[in-house]
Amino acid sequence: MTDAAGEAQPMREVVQRGLWFEEFEEGVRYLHRPGRTVTEADNVLFTTLTMNPQPLHLDAAWSATQPFGRILVNSLFTLSTLVGQSVGQLTQGTLVANLGFGEVAFPNPVFVGDTLYGESVVASKRLSNSRPGEGVVVLEHTARNQHGVVVATASRTMLVHTREAGERGSGQRGATGAPARSSDGASG
Repeated sequence: MTDAAGEAQPMREVVQRGLWFEEFEEGVRYLHRPGRTVTEADNVLFTTLTMNPQPLHLDAAWSATQPFGRILVNSLFTLSTLVGQSVGQLTQGTLVANLGFGEVAFPNPVFVGDTLYGESVVASKRLSNSRPGEGVVVLEHTARNQHGVVVATASRTMLVHTREAGERGSGQRGATGAPARSSDGASG
C-alpha cells in the first residue's frame, strides 16, 4: 500500500481472537460454523486416549445388541467438540481460565457420521470482584445434529480479559507468546 505521496505504508494487521469481556452481550446467540462430522476414528481415538473401555463406544457387535443398535459416540467427545467449536469465535486469546461447568446433559445420542453444530448464548456477565482487568462470563452451549436435534447442552463459567487488560498484555507479547516486535522489527 502507498500513501498519496507514493510512500510505502505498512499493511494493517488483524489477529484472529475471541471477544473481550466488554464485547460479550447477554442474550446473544453465537452460531459456531462450520459443523463437525464425527468419524469412527474420532470416537475410537478419543475413547482410547481417555482410557474409557466402555464397549458402547468400541465394540460394534456388542453395541448392535443394545437399545440403540449401534456404537454411540463418546459423550465427552461431544462435549469437547461443542466447547471447541466456540473457541475461535468467543475465547481465542481472550480467555484467562475456564472456571467450571454447570449442568451438562446429553438428551439424544450421537452416532458416527452425525454432524455437530454448536451454538452459545451469553447467559450473564460481570466484572470480577477479585481480579482487576478480568470478567466472569457464563455461556449456555448447545450442540445440534444435522437434523437440528439437540444432542448436548452445557453451562460454562469462564474468566476473560477486559479489552484494556488484554490489549496491554498482548502488546507485551505477540500472538505466539514471543516478545512483540515494534514496527521497525525490534523486540519490544
